[in-house]
Amino acid sequence: MSAEKLSVFEEGKVLLFDKPLYWTSFDLVNKVRMMIRGTFKIKNIKVGHAGTLDPLASGLMIICTGKATKRIDEFRDFDKEYIATFQLGATTPSFDLETETDNRFPVSHINEELVKEVFKSFLGEQKQLPPMYSAKLIDGKRAYDFARQGIHKDLEPVTVFFRGIELISFEMPKLVVRIVCSKGTYIRSFARDLGQALKSGSYLSALERKGIGVYNVKDAYSIESFKEYIEQMNSFRYSDKNTND
Repeated sequence: MSAEKLSVFEEGKVLLFDKPLYWTSFDLVNKVRMMIRGTFKIKNIKVGHAGTLDPLASGLMIICTGKATKRIDEFRDFDKEYIATFQLGATTPSFDLETETDNRFPVSHINEELVKEVFKSFLGEQKQLPPMYSAKLIDGKRAYDFARQGIHKDLEPVTVFFRGIELISFEMPKLVVRIVCSKGTYIRSFARDLGQALKSGSYLSALERKGIGVYNVKDAYSIESFKEYIEQMNSFRYSDKNTND
């Protein structure tokens, strides 16, 4: 293939996207791949992401195309920034809204001062137990496959690091929190652990990933804005070709 025919996406692009709520990470990758292929008439192109987001989370994902897919591991190592909403006084088996509430707990003893003190205990290196409703592999199967069948499997704790935990809003029984943490951290597991530390219950009711390393969601494409971008790029490409002819 000549250099003239090789698109910038095959050469390699690092793209920031704001993943829509309810989309899987694969949904986003597949959509981007199909949009590039359809617009530029490319038969095959590598497209991958540098870290998943749950369907019930929105926010920043890094998508790499073509030769830039070799950089995926580099981006996965970056710290992540989240805005998380926690519902206190109850738990769910999945630690989020994927499953129904299974237990309720008192919250009358919880105040803003206690919450801030508990946050301090999480800062730094921690051993965190991943949720059963996760993509962790157990005996060649995803943990969530066992969980959805009601089968319990033991998961090994992983080492994570919390660099910052900041209370943004305290409106009982709801907390809005900014979290900066290492790769591999499950905010859903933090929800479970937070509830236990507060001698109550907690689950994650909303999550947005705001940043990955130096990258911020405010600079990210939506699906609509990316479509406009590549259509404009394609029109310039044909315009330049006709001018050169």
